[in-house]
Amino acid sequence: MRRSVVKLGAAASLAALAGPACAHVGAGHADGLAAGLAHPLFGLDHLLAMTSVGVWSALAMPLRAWTAPAAFVAAMVGGAALAFVGVALPAVEGMIALSVLALGLMIVFGAGLPRIAGIGLAGLFALFHGHAHASEAAGATFAYVGGVTLATAALHLLGVSLGLKIASSSRLRTGIGMLVAGSGAALVFGG
Repeated sequence: MRRSVVKLGAAASLAALAGPACAHVGAGHADGLAAGLAHPLFGLDHLLAMTSVGVWSALAMPLRAWTAPAAFVAAMVGGAALAFVGVALPAVEGMIALSVLALGLMIVFGAGLPRIAGIGLAGLFALFHGHAHASEAAGATFAYVGGVTLATAALHLLGVSLGLKIASSSRLRTGIGMLVAGSGAALVFGG
C-alpha cells in the first residue's frame, strides 16, 4: 500500500512539473451528441474534475453521495444557459484548471471541509465547466451539451464508486488526491 502512495505522489509531482497545458481542449470543434459524450473522456480536465466530484462526495457523505454530483450537473447546465444567452464569465479557462487542483485537495483534506462548502465550491466550478462547453458548441449545440451532461453524470458515478472503495484507506485517498491536485497544478501553473 505504501508503495502505491509513493508512486501516486511521484506521478503528481511529475504532473506538477509538466510544461504548458491547456485546461480545456476542443474549443470550437464540438458538434452533436457523439462529440458531447466523447469530450469528458478525452479532456483530462473534465475527466479528473468529474470523477473527483464523485470521489469527494462519496468520502464526505457516503449515505448521500449523489448530492455533490447532482448539484454539479445542475450548476453546469446553469453555466451553459449563461453562455447560450451571451453572459460572459471571467477567467473560464483558469477556473477550470483551478477546479482540478481544488478538487484534488478536497479529496486529500475533504473530511474536515463542511459539506455545504464542498458542494458550493463544486457548484461554482461547474458553472465554468458548463459555460466552456456551451461556448465551444457549434452546430447541434443542445445535443452536444446534452452529451456532455450525460457523460458527466456517468463520470460522477464512477467517482462515487471509487470514493466508496477507497474510503477506508487514508493513504490511497491521499495518493489519489495528490495525483489529481498535481495534475491541476500543472494546468494552473503550466501556462
